[in-house]
Amino acid sequence: MIKKELLFSLTKRDFEIQTFRSGGKGGQNQNKVESGVRIIHKESGAVGESREHRNQLQNRKAAFERLVKTKEFQLWHKLQAAMIMQGQRDINKALDKMMEEKNLKIEWYTPE
Repeated sequence: MIKKELLFSLTKRDFEIQTFRSGGKGGQNQNKVESGVRIIHKESGAVGESREHRNQLQNRKAAFERLVKTKEFQLWHKLQAAMIMQGQRDINKALDKMMEEKNLKIEWYTPE
């Protein structure tokens, strides 16, 4: 059996939580109550937003679940875990090597 070990944890301070009036269908409740929620992870720039539920608590949960599933957050999470498990020097060397000009491929298209 593999022993699980906590590598790092996130707290409420790592996120910016914004509330807003959802608008749209739902009548007076939608127009008066700030039930919409947007959560931003400051370090990765990942954003999760929800406005489809009638209360803020359900929207907060849905917004957080969406944030965790974003590519930005997933990449940030993998890099953080790798830095802790392998040591920061190895990760920085690997990233520097990956970002060398010979390893980058730049493509563009010209609209006709």
